[in-house]
Amino acid sequence: MNKKGQAAMEFLATYGWALLVIVVAISALATFGVLNADKFLPERCIMPSGIACLSHKATTDSVQVVLQNSLGQTMLVTNLVVGDCSAYTSATSIANGGKITFSLEGCSNGGAGTRLKTDINLTYRDEEVIYHTRYGELIAVVE
Repeated sequence: MNKKGQAAMEFLATYGWALLVIVVAISALATFGVLNADKFLPERCIMPSGIACLSHKATTDSVQVVLQNSLGQTMLVTNLVVGDCSAYTSATSIANGGKITFSLEGCSNGGAGTRLKTDINLTYRDEEVIYHTRYGELIAVVE
């Protein structure tokens, strides 16, 4: 009877140590960023329905985004903030179907080659003089 108990304990101990080694190895890989999926994600600029982000570029100290109005009416952009960049506050009108490039300066996007993942906050006024705020996301490699 003791032989069966000892065999069971040795079996559990052996597989326990193997499981512990696997957990430690996975933890080490995650700590050093090997398992970081963000660096494998494609660049993208996402805005809500009606506002298309056609193109984008991030440098170490600036961000450029090209937005297109597909709301069905003219919109007056009153504020645009991308991450920690200085806000774009000049009122800019975009006709339905029109597009415009916004350049924001004063950013700290990290060094060249790093990945920037940040929020986009857009405030605009529609033709009925109602203000709206829309949120998007920008993922880009800093140039």
